[in-house]
Amino acid sequence: MDNSNGPWPTDIKVRRAEKTLDIVFNDGTAFSLPAEYLRVESPSAEVQGHGPGQKVLVAGRRHVGIADVETVGNYAIRIIFDDLHDTGIFSWRYLHQLGAEHEMRWPEFVTALEAAGLSRDP
Repeated sequence: MDNSNGPWPTDIKVRRAEKTLDIVFNDGTAFSLPAEYLRVESPSAEVQGHGPGQKVLVAGRRHVGIADVETVGNYAIRIIFDDLHDTGIFSWRYLHQLGAEHEMRWPEFVTALEAAGLSRDP
């Protein structure tokens, strides 16, 4: 296995009751990523837009869960959320980045929601 392309998962678990995706990487890092965080940071065009500066602020997803996870080749997973969003392909590199940046990204997201007069609640 060639690990030169970045971190590689050694364990992935969906904890449906906790609404988290737990992922352990070969570099020793481990993250428990909330479904809501993954949903609002989905790499899909629906969330990220089709170019720079087009990211959509996704509100009302506090209660979203993970219905299923499918592997995509040997480089990513597709997360099917229980709100039926299923178009984001989460590469190992992007999942690692989301884990590493969670403490920075999450407060920025909450602040942006509040500034826009939106809520995490449906």
